[in-house]
Amino acid sequence: MSEPTAERFREVAGRFPSGVTVITGADEDGPAGFTCQSFHALSLDPPMVVFAVAHTSTSWPRIRRSGRCCVNVLAEGQEDLARTFAMSGVDKFATLVWSSSKEGCPVLEGVLAWFCCTISGIHPGGDHEVVTAEVRSLDAIDISPLVFHRGRFGAVTGIEIA
Repeated sequence: MSEPTAERFREVAGRFPSGVTVITGADEDGPAGFTCQSFHALSLDPPMVVFAVAHTSTSWPRIRRSGRCCVNVLAEGQEDLARTFAMSGVDKFATLVWSSSKEGCPVLEGVLAWFCCTISGIHPGGDHEVVTAEVRSLDAIDISPLVFHRGRFGAVTGIEIA
């Protein structure tokens, strides 16, 4: 048994595989976005999602001000997209193909699924903010998801549930 230092916590929590998303939004300066692993469905009625964003994010303040966002669930093979949106100080949309949802949020081409939302709550969560959002539109295609496990990207293939 060990103490929950930041390093040990990251190592142990990293054993839980997660999907990979890119949260996008737009303000008067154009589109913005960041990579996010802390995403889950929250409620069916009304349809809501929840995600967490680090206080250090430079994209989040722009998205937060707009009051709406799009959760883009990445597909197998989109590791470069995840890495691009994890960086700061670069034009993340420079070479991307994307479209605007009816709510005005960037939907990235080729993603597994997307949820365009209005932000309904922001709550403190340690070194993150926990965001709840009500889903206004959504869509999905039938392809394999990108996952993150123990510090590496991977894919989910051939799952059989007994």
